Amino acid sequence: MTVPALQLSIAPMMDWTDTHCRVFHRILAPSARLYTEMVHANAVIHGDRQTLLAKDEVEHPVALQLGGSDPALLAEASRIAVEYGFDEINLNCGCPSDRVQAGRFGACLMREPALVADCVAAMRDAAGQVPVTVKCRLGVDDDHDYPKFRAFIDQVADKGCNHFIVHARNAWLQGLSPKENREVPPLRYDWAWQLKQERPQLCIELNGGLADIASIEAQRGRVDGVMLGRAAYHTPYLLHQIESHWRGTQPLARAQLLRRLRPYIERQLQHGVALKHITRHLLGLFHGEPGGRLFRQVLSEGAHQAGANWTLIEEALSRQAAFAAG
Repeated sequence: MTVPALQLSIAPMMDWTDTHCRVFHRILAPSARLYTEMVHANAVIHGDRQTLLAKDEVEHPVALQLGGSDPALLAEASRIAVEYGFDEINLNCGCPSDRVQAGRFGACLMREPALVADCVAAMRDAAGQVPVTVKCRLGVDDDHDYPKFRAFIDQVADKGCNHFIVHARNAWLQGLSPKENREVPPLRYDWAWQLKQERPQLCIELNGGLADIASIEAQRGRVDGVMLGRAAYHTPYLLHQIESHWRGTQPLARAQLLRRLRPYIERQLQHGVALKHITRHLLGLFHGEPGGRLFRQVLSEGAHQAGANWTLIEEALSRQAAFAAG
């Protein structure tokens, strides 16, 4: 019996999934698809692209997530994304923050399927062979209507989008913070499962509340992929455990994996990047392990010091190991 495939992706997370974070995640999960932080189309067109679109070659496959609702601007940003070598361009229709709503993009676009469809059509025309995907919610506020959700998907799919990442909750546009919007609205995995059953030609990826191998494996055969967000950031070793489980191999030690990041870190230090900008993404590596708090403490207190380098990371590893050994 053939075991259904399941793709692993790591969600776009504002202020977190920068290029340093993505390189670290690539070491942990060699086959996962990585996503940038959301970047507004205007910023791509008019901003500092060398910073906003920075990436390392080891990150591939990596997707650029765009925010916006103007088809012409999104098309131009998509052309630029192709020039910069991104493997996918994703349109954000799921972020519920006030700032995003004020700009008429993110989750509020769930109420404007015709506009989203026009945006996707323009992006696809500009992107050529690079796929355009959509990340969305189930609905907004009191939209508890599966046919309405499916109609949104259908209208956008009619313009050529065949890959949807479904954060399986509603987004509340008033009364909840972005953090609460990731936790308070109930999860409805069954909507994503039903969508895949009814639209088997579409690639449906599930996002929301997936935090361990058991919950991820429960999606196999029901959707095409899973996207991890906060769990991937706060407990990054989980990414390596997932891939090792799928390959049927023993996971490598956390310290061994971290030392694979040393060449990248030393290159970045030579280019003037402060160590603290990289180590902030490493703090959860020993989450739940003996000495994990000590590991975080050494990095947190030392990385902002002038001249901090790889030696600090070795000190953190050594002190964690000594604590764990008793």
